[in-house]
Amino acid sequence: MGHPIRAAAPRRRVAAACAALLLLGLVSGTGARAAPAPVPSPAPTPSPAQAALDPRITEIMGKPEYRHAQWGLLQTEPADGRVLHSLFPGQFFIPGSTAKLFPVSGTWRTLGTDHRFVTPVYAVGQRTGATGSTLTGDLDLVAQGDLTLGGRTRPDGTVAYTDLDHTYANDFPGATLTPENPLAGIDQLARQVRDSGITRVDGDVIVDSRLFAPDPVLDPTPTPLIVNDNLIDLLTTPGDRAGADARLDWRPKVAPYAVTSTVKTVAAGTPTNITVTTTDGGTRIRLSGTIAADARPLLRTAPVTDPAAFGRSALIEALARAGVRVTADPAGPNPAGRLPHDYDGRPRVAAYTSPPYEQYAKLILKVSHNLGANLGICLMAVSAGSTRCEDGFPVLAAFLDRSGVDRRQVELMDGRGGNPNDRATPQAIVQMLAYWQRTPDARLFREALPVLGVDGLLADNCRSCPARGKVFAKTGAAVGGDTLNDRFAVGGITIAGYLDKGGGRFDPFYAGVTGAATPTADLDDILSVSDDLALIAAYLQESP
Repeated sequence: MGHPIRAAAPRRRVAAACAALLLLGLVSGTGARAAPAPVPSPAPTPSPAQAALDPRITEIMGKPEYRHAQWGLLQTEPADGRVLHSLFPGQFFIPGSTAKLFPVSGTWRTLGTDHRFVTPVYAVGQRTGATGSTLTGDLDLVAQGDLTLGGRTRPDGTVAYTDLDHTYANDFPGATLTPENPLAGIDQLARQVRDSGITRVDGDVIVDSRLFAPDPVLDPTPTPLIVNDNLIDLLTTPGDRAGADARLDWRPKVAPYAVTSTVKTVAAGTPTNITVTTTDGGTRIRLSGTIAADARPLLRTAPVTDPAAFGRSALIEALARAGVRVTADPAGPNPAGRLPHDYDGRPRVAAYTSPPYEQYAKLILKVSHNLGANLGICLMAVSAGSTRCEDGFPVLAAFLDRSGVDRRQVELMDGRGGNPNDRATPQAIVQMLAYWQRTPDARLFREALPVLGVDGLLADNCRSCPARGKVFAKTGAAVGGDTLNDRFAVGGITIAGYLDKGGGRFDPFYAGVTGAATPTADLDDILSVSDDLALIAAYLQESP
């Protein structure tokens, strides 16, 4: 948002619904009918600002799909901010996920590069027995907004990610899982409880989620306790031959969630089509359909509908594995009404400490992690003493003011860049990028961005270009269906980051297009627009 004004709740709910519609076309497409052939038209005459651009860039901008589109571009020198290339730098564009640069930056600087989330477990009750091994009372896990709770942490303390994250598994083919155990943090807490001497809990296990109230306008909605991104991973592998049952693996396995599959293996080359349905409040998950015999394992996800209850069940089961018996039913609800007012004087019997926040920022930026970006808004609110996520926006606004970003050129309703109201100018985005170059964390921030042809959402772009490994940039897309013309309408596709010009010089840049239209309703046409933006970044890097 442009300034810290609280929108009325009904208006914010409507905005969230519009955001869902905005993105729906990208994953569902329109019809399969042939699109009308594009009408040829001459390439537009370059403006004076365009004339200095690499001819390969102006050739891209002159493509038929950009006939009615508006381009924005800005590249500056890092030393003095001198403008090198500029097209409509003060005009609003739909940023897509390049908007994440603002809240991730705000959260990073608000919490601190080395901030670690410490998630404690308290013993609330009396310990009895000769050695105090029985707790008559409850174990309370106090959620602290840890994005991964150990579920992605490598042995060296860094956070693991794949180029196409499992959070996108239902939208795009090719999403993969990291090898880490999504319950690693929960298991560590359980072992610490056992190490404290407790072997029996005559009471319950409760997740304390009072850190902040979930805000449904932030979609996906952050919660104080997050396990495996609040998702159940469902991995289907073809059987040994056509007609055989497909193999299913899923994680994390936590009561009362149960997964069944009737997916069959079909002949090689046959389309794969798997449907996921849920019942009983999301706890009964069923997969049906077919998978081709020569298909790669296919990942799908189902939502965890009650993260607090899920975390409670996960901890009770982890305690059992660690040798601690809990008398309460692990599949029961989370009895938040039993929580104490505070934990003054209560013994802490376990605590999980996360990697530093800069590792979480890297995860969010590399894979465009929507939940993590929205979570930052809530964490900034908590830093200001509020449990209302929307109170994070004034914190972000104050940060942008301090950073030299003209926030009148930024409009945000979420942290991920998925709300239809989100807008940003090339100038504001480049100001945000330039800010980081004046900080001790300049290298950390730059290397947290996807790297062209190397990793993250730019891993498959320009792998043979001279610019490979020399563009560090966040990408963004906001796309909807144009049913009238049986094609896609591009609200915005953008890229912004740094160009490695050699000698330790990294030029901040932005390139984006709004109002483009694809020739057909084929998803590959959208990917072609994204490829064009990556190529423009590469050509900017390669140009003298």
